[in-house]
Amino acid sequence: MRNDQEMLTLFLDFAAADPRIRAVGMEGSRLNPQVVPDEFQDFDLTYFVTDLESFTRDDGWLDRFGERLILQKPEGMELFPPEEPGFSYLMLFADFNKADLTLRLLSDLPAYLSEDRLRTILLDKDGRVPAPPVPTDADYWVTPPTARSFDDCCNEFWNLSHYVVRGICRGELFYAAAHLEAMREELFRMLGWEIGLRRGFGFGLGKRQKFLPRYLDAERMRALEGSCDTGSLARAEAALQTLLSLFRESSRRVAEELGCPYPDYDGKVSRYLDHYLERMKTNAVNQKRDGQNDGRP
Repeated sequence: MRNDQEMLTLFLDFAAADPRIRAVGMEGSRLNPQVVPDEFQDFDLTYFVTDLESFTRDDGWLDRFGERLILQKPEGMELFPPEEPGFSYLMLFADFNKADLTLRLLSDLPAYLSEDRLRTILLDKDGRVPAPPVPTDADYWVTPPTARSFDDCCNEFWNLSHYVVRGICRGELFYAAAHLEAMREELFRMLGWEIGLRRGFGFGLGKRQKFLPRYLDAERMRALEGSCDTGSLARAEAALQTLLSLFRESSRRVAEELGCPYPDYDGKVSRYLDHYLERMKTNAVNQKRDGQNDGRP
């Protein structure tokens, strides 16, 4: 496996030798001091070029970077269209290195620098960026909630909960699990606010909340991890109860810190949840009893 320096040198040397490439930017986790480096980190690079078509009409130039196990080009896909500007090549190499290389026109360089602060310039042939930016993950920090955003989060969480119960009662596990995941996202949001109000803002939870264990107490972390087990309807119901309990606890704390009233969604929607879950259990008991009665001599 090529080491980090070998990979970076490979991409920079290619750019330095090609007159069409005038600058090279770097973005992503390799610039984030909060991320512990490991062998799975991507190389997220951007080439700023004078001519896109001369690159995009033939992928042969990519062979210079090594044998690929797979290549994905979002701009050339129908099911998974691109989410970022430019033309991207997402490459997994045979030595298991991963590089996401994006091409953008040279005129996009100012926009690139303003879109996100977790990026810098590694090569600048024309001196267009006299002072390369110092990367920071500040754009991804948890920000203090307003009273309105707090209420919106509560509203969304409790509104999602009745869809979960609907799926459980219908025996639709995938439907229930999908809405549980959406509920969990709102719980993550609330937990981020709670942590920020307790310790001060100026931190991020990382992509998919991967830094949450750094800030959340062990007991709640175990409960949250357990809620990811939705392998059966019974486990989905248990996960629902866990998420409800964690959200109640966290949102009450946030409401108190903000000086906001605790919304009545909990009390009102819980009547719905309890009614249908209890009815489902009663029906199951009755069906079991009826089955036993039918089997008697």
